Amino acid sequence: MTTVRKGQAGPRLEREAFHRKFIDQFFDPAFEAVADQLAAVEEVAWQAYHDKRKAPRTVKAGPGFADPDYDLSIEWKEAHERLRAAEARQKDPATPSRILLVNGAARNDGSCPGEISKTWRLTQIARDTLAAQGLETDVLDLSRLISDYDRHIHPCKACVSTAMPLCHWPCSCYPNHAERQTGDWMNEIYERWVAAHGVIILTPVYWYQAPAVLKLMIDRLVCADGGNPDPSSTGGKDAAKAKRMELDGWDYPKHLAGRAFGLVVHGDVAGIEGTRRSLSDWLNWMGLVDSGSFGQLDRFVGYYESYADSHETLDRDTAFQEEVRNVARAVALTVDDLRAGRVVPPGGRLRAPRPK
Repeated sequence: MTTVRKGQAGPRLEREAFHRKFIDQFFDPAFEAVADQLAAVEEVAWQAYHDKRKAPRTVKAGPGFADPDYDLSIEWKEAHERLRAAEARQKDPATPSRILLVNGAARNDGSCPGEISKTWRLTQIARDTLAAQGLETDVLDLSRLISDYDRHIHPCKACVSTAMPLCHWPCSCYPNHAERQTGDWMNEIYERWVAAHGVIILTPVYWYQAPAVLKLMIDRLVCADGGNPDPSSTGGKDAAKAKRMELDGWDYPKHLAGRAFGLVVHGDVAGIEGTRRSLSDWLNWMGLVDSGSFGQLDRFVGYYESYADSHETLDRDTAFQEEVRNVARAVALTVDDLRAGRVVPPGGRLRAPRPK
């Protein structure tokens, strides 16, 4: 049996340090009028932190779980049920085809930039193209992380690197009420991925890589690739139990496999091809289905030209706009073929000699 290695995490906060952290969020002088009430709230928050009350509201796991008597977070159980319902709708041949459009740009006009992104415009082009063909569309605008109140995608805690069964589907790391790691968007995002028959990611390249808002979502989707749908089986986050489960044999279920995908990656100087390839490799790894040469695109918009008039440059690049429409059409055609059984992904018929 492998050992669980310890000794990295920093010390827990003492009471005074906790106070300083807590009160920082109320810097506005307007809060001084409710100082007594804040002190009472702080004391409750301190007790939650001190007692490590990550999931203060729980419900018994119930039938279908390895340990029906295990106390599951109410929030996790609700997300689990929504994913099961979304999966059932997605697999129902009577439902209309649904495409998830992911806008990976961080810029919008609701915060510091003060202007919409070119990626948002391209997303609308793809959406309108799909709608004209009668497909349902769902636009996931990740730029809302920069402009919405208390909206977060918290970082992946890399549970999978300890043992795959410790990485729960959907993620059970958040919310963590003891550490004030709340407001997490991912349970909704998981449901939207599950409900889709096809996914198109549209993203700029800001600094040679995918934007931070997109990468946060990508990392948190690791539980879709081999994740454990039963936290009771590992006693929650018991690393030793999870290691034993993986070593005894784990099947690494691919929870999003079989959905079609397309990509639109754009930039102004460098990094677009590498980013497009890394995104394609990631989606293929998860078992999503490539929509062919028309389904993936990387293009420069105004190569080495000014940022200031880049929207005008996109206005003039009608060929790029049409190529984006073709990405949408390619994904729509692939979804049609998959749902009609005309195309069977090779991954559905082959066995990986080294699953992980």
